[in-house]
Amino acid sequence: MLESCHSMIFYPEELVRYEKHCLLSEIGLEGQKKLKNASVLCVGLGGLGSPVALYLAAAGVGRLGLVDDDVVVLSNLHRQILHSTRDCHELKIKSAQRKLHDLNPHVHLDLHEVRLNASNARSLAAPYDLIIDGSDNFSTRYLMNDLAFFLKKPLVYGSIFRFEGHCTLFDTAQGGPCYRCIFPEPPAANAIPSCAQAGVLGVLPGIIGTLQATEALKWILNIGESLVGRLLQVNALSMKFREFHLRQSPHCPLCGTSPSIRELIDLEESCRLLPPMNNPISSVPSIAVEELEQKLHSGNPFLLIDVREPFEYEICHLQGARLMPLGSLPLEFSALKREQEVYIYCRSGGRSAQAVEFLGNNGFAKVFNVEGGILAWADRIDPTLQKY
Repeated sequence: MLESCHSMIFYPEELVRYEKHCLLSEIGLEGQKKLKNASVLCVGLGGLGSPVALYLAAAGVGRLGLVDDDVVVLSNLHRQILHSTRDCHELKIKSAQRKLHDLNPHVHLDLHEVRLNASNARSLAAPYDLIIDGSDNFSTRYLMNDLAFFLKKPLVYGSIFRFEGHCTLFDTAQGGPCYRCIFPEPPAANAIPSCAQAGVLGVLPGIIGTLQATEALKWILNIGESLVGRLLQVNALSMKFREFHLRQSPHCPLCGTSPSIRELIDLEESCRLLPPMNNPISSVPSIAVEELEQKLHSGNPFLLIDVREPFEYEICHLQGARLMPLGSLPLEFSALKREQEVYIYCRSGGRSAQAVEFLGNNGFAKVFNVEGGILAWADRIDPTLQKY
């Protein structure tokens, strides 16, 4: 239920401003009142946060919390449209305040000039109805996911890389999956370059951020069909939209049946506490992707297992690989022959290392982890393979 934090009085200018909304039978004046009474926390005011904040302010969302401690940089302006050239070297939060107030002075802005972390996240997010992820790093992304779960608030997720982006809505309070259900392990350090390192098409965060704003408005208004349980993938080069169905994982370390994460933890600390989830287990037998390529061309029989989730397999996989998600491995491994030579891969090497250790402990003598997973394969063997 949306928290009541704003007056329902509309000024005459507002009735004119939102006229086109009110003409829509799905919104009307009552829907516009819902928007005015809603509160949204926007974490990040960069490429994704720019269209999110602009469109939510324009739509009349009554209270926006803005979280960012960074400054405006010239090389980011091709995608961070909330800011302008004269704002360079100024705090993004100050630039955003000025632009959003100019756009809609009826929106209340809470300025949080901080970096979200485990110690401040709860107090920052508690007053808001919904959280939107406009971050650009995995530490904040995992923290926001855990925060939304513990506070029982929906989280609108978005991510971008080069020419491709993703968007979904995580709402575990309604039985949907969380980010850790899909990506239980953060990628290895430096496995995925940032926008600063790899580049990004400037309009792409505009597309994804606008989709995020759309999901937020639909949730507030309780209209349409949300992206809960669906991951929308956008490829700007081919202009193709793909949809992947997501499911809650019973093995999720956060929202599964036997959770191991019971409090907010910054990613660096989480890596220390849960090494199997985040880093390949150093003691398991492993091979490099170059060795796997040679074995694939050798013609000698062996079993190649992909322990990722089904939707990841749909995005990309190695030819001949058998899909066996890590969570189902304890139920399915009995069908495998212990004397068989087995090679296991995942996205970046963490889940596959766990699988190798599990099979090794259950009598498999010739089982190997593919170091770096399918990301390493895409980087060093087949650059045409779709990365995510």
